[in-house]
Amino acid sequence: MPSSPERVQERRLTFGDAVRERRLAAGLTQEELAELAGVDRKSISRMETGAYSPSLDRVWRVADALQITLSDFFDRTTGRPGKGKSAS
Repeated sequence: MPSSPERVQERRLTFGDAVRERRLAAGLTQEELAELAGVDRKSISRMETGAYSPSLDRVWRVADALQITLSDFFDRTTGRPGKGKSAS
């Protein structure tokens, strides 16, 4: 069964929150993360606000720049506890 548009947007927002949290935990600005990932700052902003779905290649680049795994982003979007987090 396909996801509803609302569920898709909810996942984008949750993913964006995960990107923002990881970026801030790393002490980086959007500009700094963009430079490390080889993307433009607007792309980071749009990811964080859920304005669009980045390509998998772009997600890999951001994860590499933050020195984390993709599961560090996606565990949160699926409701599973992420690295260093406990189940509630």
